[in-house]
Amino acid sequence: MLPLATFAASAAVGVGKALAGAIAKTGTDTMDTAKATAQAKAKKTADDFESMFLENSLESITQSSGTEGPLGENGTGGGVWRSMLTKEYAGSIVKSGGVGISSQVYGEIMKMQEAGRAGA
Repeated sequence: MLPLATFAASAAVGVGKALAGAIAKTGTDTMDTAKATAQAKAKKTADDFESMFLENSLESITQSSGTEGPLGENGTGGGVWRSMLTKEYAGSIVKSGGVGISSQVYGEIMKMQEAGRAGA
């Protein structure tokens, strides 16, 4: 397990508690629908977190020390282009399976939801 996965999972605690609270308030007839919706939200939250984390990590890789090349600081445009490219790189990595942060965060969110249901 990646050491960062534990950090990522702890960062998602608030989201998991909110989703668990939402599920606990629903009636028994709509529990399956609410559970599916909560799972979809948890998956999206986990993917968004991994994408943001990768974007921040890739930011340092794409930093340029000079003004040469396609990502050089050519005025305002160079910085904007670099940030857009970094965001796309992060999104592509997540879509192709990511680095494991998303699945760890998702697992922790689902554990918290189960604990919330059990305590309700």
